[in-house]
Formats: sequence, structure tokens, C-alpha cells
Amino acid sequence: MGIMSKILGGGGNRDTEDYVTLDLEEDFESPGSAGSMSVHFAEIGGQQDVIAIKDAVYDGDMVVADITRHSTTDTESDRIIEELRQVAQEVDGDIVQKGDDQIVVTPTGVGIAREKLS
Repeated sequence: MGIMSKILGGGGNRDTEDYVTLDLEEDFESPGSAGSMSVHFAEIGGQQDVIAIKDAVYDGDMVVADITRHSTTDTESDRIIEELRQVAQEVDGDIVQKGDDQIVVTPTGVGIAREKLS
């Protein structure tokens, strides 16, 4: 039996003994283990919400923040975006605003493509 037959399961009869049940709690590392990145979702209602976002980015996590509570002409929104831009620059990450309602901030070494996938 060739390797592709083994992978794709071509030919032969299978019994339930041929399969292994995986216990996700024991067989895989939990999210947040050393060396992994988490994606956080946040809502920015005011300046106080920026602190948690900054902490997450400094810790190596990515944040998708909802800014719909602020208009694009809001001066507080401009200050918040500038503060998050500085954080992204400090950690050598990236930041992008998606439409008028979301900001994505990434940690060190994670870039954001500006082109949509087709």
C-alpha cells in the first residue's frame, strides 16, 4: 500500500480499532502556552480601554478593536489611534484601520496585508 493510499484511505476495510480518539484537553497544548499568540477582541469606548489593548500587544498578542463608538472626526478617536500606532511601532508590529469601525494591532513580527484575498 503506497503512502497516498494510507493518507487518503484508499482500499481496504477499516475497523473502529484503526482510529484513535483524541482528547483535546490532554493531547494538545492549551492556548496561551509559551511561544504562542492569542487574538483578542476589544471595544474602545474611551481612553481607559486602550490600556488593556496596549498590554496585550506588548505581551505578543494581536488585538481587533471595535471603534464604532467614535466617529472618524472625533479628536479622542485620533488620539487613541495615534497611541496605538505608537505601540505598534515600538514593538515592530503593524496597525491598520478596517473601514470606520475596526482597528487591528499586531505584535512583533506580524504584518497585516493591505490587499484582500481573492
